[in-house]
Amino acid sequence: MVAPVRPSEARASREAETVVVRLTIDAVGEVERVEVRESAGRLLDRAAMAAAVRWRFQPATQGGVPLAVQVDVPVTFTPTVSARVVESSPREGMTGEGPSLRGHDAAPVSAGAVESSPREAMTGEGPSLAVGAAPSGEGDVPVEARVFATTVRGTAQAPPPVAVGDFHIEVGQLADVPRNSASDLMLLAPGVMLANHGGEGHAETIFIRGFDAGEGKDVELRLNGVPLNEVSHSHGHGYADTYFIIPELVRALRVTEGPFDPAQGDFGVAGTVEYELGLARRGLTASVGSGSFASRRLSLVWGPPDSSDATFVGLLLRQGHGFGPNRAYANAGVMAQVELRLGDATRVRLFGAGYGGRFSSAGVIRETDVVNARLPCAPDADSQFFCFHDANQGGAGQRHLLSVELHTRLSRGGRLTQQGYVMVRQTRIRDNFTGFLQDTPPDGGAQRGDDSEGYYRGTTAGLRGRYVPGLSLLGQSRPLELGYEVRHDDVRTRSRRLRDAGGAPYATLFDNQVRTTHLGGFSSLRVAPTSWLTLRGGVRLDAFLFGVDDLNRPAVDRDGARIPEESLEAYGFFASPRASAEVRLSPRWTWLTSAGLGARSSDAAALSDAELAPYARVVSGETGVGWRLEGDGRPYSLEARAAAFATRVSQDYVFDEKRGRNQPVGASQRLGAFALARLTWAERFDMQASLAWSRATLPVPGASPWRVWDGTVVPYIPALLGRVDASARGTVTVSGQRLGWNVALGHSAIGPRPLPLNRYSAPVFLFDVATRARWDWVELGVEVENLLDTRWRETELNHVSNFRGPDAPASLLATRHFSAGAPRTFRGTLTVYLDLQEDSP
Repeated sequence: MVAPVRPSEARASREAETVVVRLTIDAVGEVERVEVRESAGRLLDRAAMAAAVRWRFQPATQGGVPLAVQVDVPVTFTPTVSARVVESSPREGMTGEGPSLRGHDAAPVSAGAVESSPREAMTGEGPSLAVGAAPSGEGDVPVEARVFATTVRGTAQAPPPVAVGDFHIEVGQLADVPRNSASDLMLLAPGVMLANHGGEGHAETIFIRGFDAGEGKDVELRLNGVPLNEVSHSHGHGYADTYFIIPELVRALRVTEGPFDPAQGDFGVAGTVEYELGLARRGLTASVGSGSFASRRLSLVWGPPDSSDATFVGLLLRQGHGFGPNRAYANAGVMAQVELRLGDATRVRLFGAGYGGRFSSAGVIRETDVVNARLPCAPDADSQFFCFHDANQGGAGQRHLLSVELHTRLSRGGRLTQQGYVMVRQTRIRDNFTGFLQDTPPDGGAQRGDDSEGYYRGTTAGLRGRYVPGLSLLGQSRPLELGYEVRHDDVRTRSRRLRDAGGAPYATLFDNQVRTTHLGGFSSLRVAPTSWLTLRGGVRLDAFLFGVDDLNRPAVDRDGARIPEESLEAYGFFASPRASAEVRLSPRWTWLTSAGLGARSSDAAALSDAELAPYARVVSGETGVGWRLEGDGRPYSLEARAAAFATRVSQDYVFDEKRGRNQPVGASQRLGAFALARLTWAERFDMQASLAWSRATLPVPGASPWRVWDGTVVPYIPALLGRVDASARGTVTVSGQRLGWNVALGHSAIGPRPLPLNRYSAPVFLFDVATRARWDWVELGVEVENLLDTRWRETELNHVSNFRGPDAPASLLATRHFSAGAPRTFRGTLTVYLDLQEDSP
């Protein structure tokens, strides 16, 4: 070890000054990267880094195999002429990633040449790392060599995957790819497409694994464990808005495609998406952006220097006119989390978020009206393409969330997690898909319009927990996991028709006060009877209790006058077994087969009194292989996966333009396959590519459930989806100044989408690019979305409508409707990186 030299030009100090550097140590023990985690001023930071790059270590090992790790080392400059490294406080410091589909099973990790004891592996505490400091000082003045020790802890690792389609996606360098919101991060999973007919603030329609999951009806969404799906929402059961999530604070996503993990709960029909928050960089990062269509964006994220990645504060403000008329938006959100350590075995995370926004929507337009230039915009083709029929569309929403999470390491390696949360939200959404078609005026006059308003206000409170006993079975540590979930929702959900002139409500479609209690529990077991076979299995039990006050009953029935309200209660219960078998074909190849049952709860608006609440059941199976190449001193890693799957759902939903929401159509089935590959190279290059195919059909009545190929194709679901994300980073010296640079690319390919009446949409190919340059603490960037300025249709429908006016005769022929996708969009950004600590002169 070479000790650092205190720069002669550094200011004098009567107190010790400490720089904490994070070292990335490769598999041969050499320091590959150094970054400052806690600063003592620019001059001392550079002195510590200059010395650290020359240090050498005995490689860390995992199961006797050398691996690359990270460790935080404090470097203390004393008030005298000497510099030394002293003992550090316990910190998170060392991380190692195991092999692909099974590398997250716990294995002992050692620092230096010392192998961890079993207790160290169970408690997460590694051995001490001791290095003697070489003589150094100011000039050639020798000082006494000191020994330092740093306690090494493994960082939180992803659980073992339960299927080939179970992805723990570290965002990492792919955050450089242009994205409008945290929702776009879901595109990192294969077979995912997003569409939005409602505007900047309306929840995305999610297509995943061959499902049209609506705005959340068939995909479970979570944020740090907190469920986001909203029960019995007026715009659709399971509606989930992720606009309040600040993208800069998303560290990783876990996307489990299919119902294969016993921990997956309600709405996990097509899968589960969980956002995991964290901020790697300490200090303040301020970014301001401005671009096309008067868009403006300001983000501030701050990580206190003396805290872990789990402590942060973030603020995000966005507003703009939108890329066409009636598309303006404005929203603001704040997210904050603090992690507190209560001794060596317990930590508490306190998380809070608040969000509010409003948006206008152009809705859908008739293709024939665009061709004939009938819309209320300029007659040229572009103006008509981005125009609208009804200006009284859009919405607003608020969300406020608090969560407390406790993590405890128990004796003999056991673990306990407890979480409590409360969430308050409100939304109001107005849209019109049919114009003047559905109204029946009481006096026989002109139609008042088909504008609909969905209103939703609710409070959710819940508890969830996991317990992993410190047991061993067949040589496997912690094979058993137990968990529970309790959630209670008290919501008001209402839908009304609005007049086209003035927007006043004239009819109530439904108005319900809903109380839903969900009780869930699960258990899972992992055993490895041989060195090449691992079996996982579990079961989940869910119970739902519904209470509904229907506030929209008739005031008169055949027996006379009555109170226009009615109450009902219902109950539902189901069990969902899930299992997987993992075969290790070689050190790099793994074959994984999974099967599971899942369920979607009932929309309370469709229940009757004393009903044993119906629910949709899903049966899914998947088999595929995974391959990973990393370690052995390589600066790169490469991972690839491929699988085929089949799914059957007892009750599916398809969009109904008359209701403006998804409606039940009976059973459906799916057959599909996907492939994904990701290459990373020493934080310089990161690229991921995926391709997915699926076929969704409504089965022939009376046909065998095994005939998954036959039947009518489910509309709106694309058969082919492709996605490429890539980012390259580097440095260059210009006029003696070192500049950092970055180039990123995102590409989406969407195959033809089937429409009703045997029609198909056109394929879509989109390219997004970004480039950035950084000097010291200042960074400039430019992003371009839809680089080729493609005229594409984000949503396409095929139905009957009448937008020509209340007195115009309605055509009974279905025709194409669409919502326009964004044209080429530019945005420039200025980012400032500050550590907010006093610097040396």
